[in-house]
Order: sequence, then C-alpha cells, then structure tokens
Amino acid sequence: MKKAVILFLAIGCLLSCDKPSRLEAYRAQKHERDSIGLFDQERTLSYYQKQLDALLPVSDSLIALFSYEKNEKYQDHGYYVIRNNRLKNPNYDLRVMVRDDGQDLIVYKDGKRLSDQQLADLRIKGNEALERADHLQIVISDVNELEKRIRKTNLEVQKYLKRLQKN
Repeated sequence: MKKAVILFLAIGCLLSCDKPSRLEAYRAQKHERDSIGLFDQERTLSYYQKQLDALLPVSDSLIALFSYEKNEKYQDHGYYVIRNNRLKNPNYDLRVMVRDDGQDLIVYKDGKRLSDQQLADLRIKGNEALERADHLQIVISDVNELEKRIRKTNLEVQKYLKRLQKN
C-alpha cells in the first residue's frame, strides 16, 4: 500500500512538472492561430476595399445620369430617377426609379406603374433608361454588400487584435 501511495505521488509530481510546458505550448499554438486568422482577415479586408474602390467611380458615373428624389418628411429611402425624355426618346413618358439602397426598381409608363410582365417586355425591347437603371441597381447592391462585408471583416480584425494583445 505504501508503495502505491509513493508511486501515485511520484506520478503526480511528474505530471505537475509537465503542465506548465503544455500550457505554454497551448498558448503558443493559440497565438499562432490568432496571428494567422488576423493575417487572413486583413488580407480579406484589403481585397474588399480594393473592390469597393474600383466600384465607386462606376457608381458615381451612373448616379450622375439620374436625379435624386426624396421627401425627407415621409420617406426613409430616396430614389434615383431617370426619364425617357431625358434620353431624347419622345415616343412615351417612361419614369424609372431605383431605390437608393438598391432594393427596389419601379417603372412608370405614361403615369402607370408597369407590371412584372410589362417590365420584362420592355427589357426585351432594350430600353436604354431601363438598362441604365438595372445597371445602377446592381452597382448599388454590390456597393452595399461590400460595405457590409468590410464592416464584418473589420470586426473580425478587431477581435483578433484583442486576442493577440492579451497574450
């Protein structure tokens, strides 16, 4: 029985001596994982920022073709509006509106809102105002998505920086 107790204490001593080195190894591995995560997130952030920087001039040039309308009193979102007569096509009055967050596209022809089928028919004919509005809607949606991704990635970078500062 005495031998078993002595053996148990000896094993306990050996294990307790080994714990600090295991803990240090674990911390070193965690630090390395966090460093790699930080590097990846910073690289991703740089990629998204380059995409956004390339897309903003396209967005600005498209927005210049539209007029912006928003009633501050009643509307949360404004609309970029382009009319067919602005493109020198007097056959009919076409008013195309793109919501400023890119979530909606509304088309009025001769004062009446077009149905989805009428809108599809107009797209097939290749209306220039509608093509520009479609393009603007896509660009605005892409810009908004990139801005969301940049915010999310920035939060990840901050998280990794805090972890690394603790170590």
